[in-house]
Amino acid sequence: MSDEYQIPIPPSFEAVHRDTRGRLTLPRDDFRARYELCEDMAQMLVEPCQARLHDLGLSEDVILARTEAGLAAEGGGFSAGEATWVTTRLAELLGWPHAGLTAAPPRPR
Repeated sequence: MSDEYQIPIPPSFEAVHRDTRGRLTLPRDDFRARYELCEDMAQMLVEPCQARLHDLGLSEDVILARTEAGLAAEGGGFSAGEATWVTTRLAELLGWPHAGLTAAPPRPR
């Protein structure tokens, strides 16, 4: 049976679910489902975070920190590593600076 999964999963997400020997820590189908959930969550959070920035006047770093804390909280449905990944991906999508990004992304105009 061939593996026809077509969505490329970034190495940064793979690192969240690999052990020290480089093996996935969960079954492949579960790993793919977790990636899709995390990517979808990052995409879904873009507009609410932009609204908090403009409507509430919160700073980008405060919004990202609160988002990560909420995702990682007990009952949030995400591991600490996944919450960090989602927050970093969210910062990338928004063009906001974040410690998890190697270089500051270009700011959207």
